Amino acid sequence: MKIKSFLARPFASYIYKGIRKGMVTALPDQENILKYLLKTGRNTEFGKENRLAEVDDYAAYKQAVPIRDYEQFRPWIDRIKAGKHNVLWKGKPAYFAKTSGTTSGTKYIPISKDSIPNHINTARNALLCYMAETGNTRFADGKMIFLSGSPELERIADIPTGRLSGIVNHHVPGYLRTNQLPSYETNCIEDWETKLGKIVDETINKDMTLISGIPPWMQMYFDELIHRTGKKVGDIFPNFSVMVQGGVNFAPYRAKLFESIGRKIDCIELFPASEGFFAFQDSQESEGLLLNTNSGIFYEFVPAGEIFNEKPTRLSLAEVKTGENYAMIVSTNAGLWAYNLGDTVKFVSTDPYRLVVSGRTKHFISAFGEHVIGEEVEFSLNKAAQEENIRVTEFTVAPFVSGGEGKSYHEWFIEFEEAPASLSDFAAKLEANMRAKNVYYDDLIGGNILSPLKITPVLKNGFIDYMRSIGKLGGQNKVPRLSNDRKIADELIRWTIPA
Repeated sequence: MKIKSFLARPFASYIYKGIRKGMVTALPDQENILKYLLKTGRNTEFGKENRLAEVDDYAAYKQAVPIRDYEQFRPWIDRIKAGKHNVLWKGKPAYFAKTSGTTSGTKYIPISKDSIPNHINTARNALLCYMAETGNTRFADGKMIFLSGSPELERIADIPTGRLSGIVNHHVPGYLRTNQLPSYETNCIEDWETKLGKIVDETINKDMTLISGIPPWMQMYFDELIHRTGKKVGDIFPNFSVMVQGGVNFAPYRAKLFESIGRKIDCIELFPASEGFFAFQDSQESEGLLLNTNSGIFYEFVPAGEIFNEKPTRLSLAEVKTGENYAMIVSTNAGLWAYNLGDTVKFVSTDPYRLVVSGRTKHFISAFGEHVIGEEVEFSLNKAAQEENIRVTEFTVAPFVSGGEGKSYHEWFIEFEEAPASLSDFAAKLEANMRAKNVYYDDLIGGNILSPLKITPVLKNGFIDYMRSIGKLGGQNKVPRLSNDRKIADELIRWTIPA
């Protein structure tokens, strides 16, 4: 056993015990965080404009501070970009995390000196919990991929600004630097396909033990490794034992990733965002991700169906129930206040608080009143694929609104690893799964208002070609699972298989 894996054992045990204790104190920790946020925030411009000095509990907070999205925060962000201090949080941000918004264009999310430990320590804690539970510390001695956006940062109002993953790259602990791949120079490459080639060049002959990234990126990396060597990834890297992933639901990618590896390995799922690192998989034995309840973030939850209401129901962590779909609202020590994150979650446990990410508030189909969400389409497709013993590479769903004869329907654009023997039989199974999962959709089909779904097969690498065409190939970009319009669908037609 080498020195890093040897030293990791007692540290992992220490951190793991602290996290277990935090499971018991989640609710009082949340109360204390809100008090801390209010005490610090009352002297900021936001605090004065929203009279935070008069707020002393959660009930008063809900009355004083409405839920806002990025567009509603933009005026305060613009003040910070103009050089003002003490706007949303004390002083000025340590960084701006630059991220793409579906409606807001480029978003600039503040990261404060106080919030940096949340982004850095949570990923560390996930790995340490894994070590403590499984006893596998050997991967700490090998090479690890921590794929990031370019670590080169620009400055806005003298604030370093860049992709979150690029910012975090500057805070990788020194003891991991010698293990980290790809190189700094390769991480700085902006063109994804050039970068992918360099990553393969740098890693193909190394002892890779841990690989992290979003599943579509990892699959492209694995495909290139297999293309170059003709071997399974697990044979190229015999000591590869841990895969860390987040950003999208892992389930649709799981089968193909493991097939590419050639064997099953342990996985650690994360729930990070520019606004905060919210949850992580703390156990290989338990379902869901452990909510980060003592890391500078106060959480609220809105029933997903109410998120666009003028006055939606707002619940504290103490009020959530398992099995319900909630929009997540966060207030943070980076200066976000009752901020609508745009993600929906579902609790699978409240003792401790573990959840799964169920979708995006803006990614749904309700063109006909069905309000289909990401979790439902992913579940239905995965179930049908398992029944047919086939693999799906990528997919998205959009409504087709009939303008003349015939009924409207949901159109599924699917890129198959191998096509089902009968596309119509597969569509029927998918339809049955959807009807069982969503009662509103079932009523529309049963009432003969909608026609059954239709599948439009996509050419091999069609989704990659589509993402390349819009300048969003690689990195943290991903294809939305579903849309309430035809914008993506109409573009994808170029890469579909003719009927």
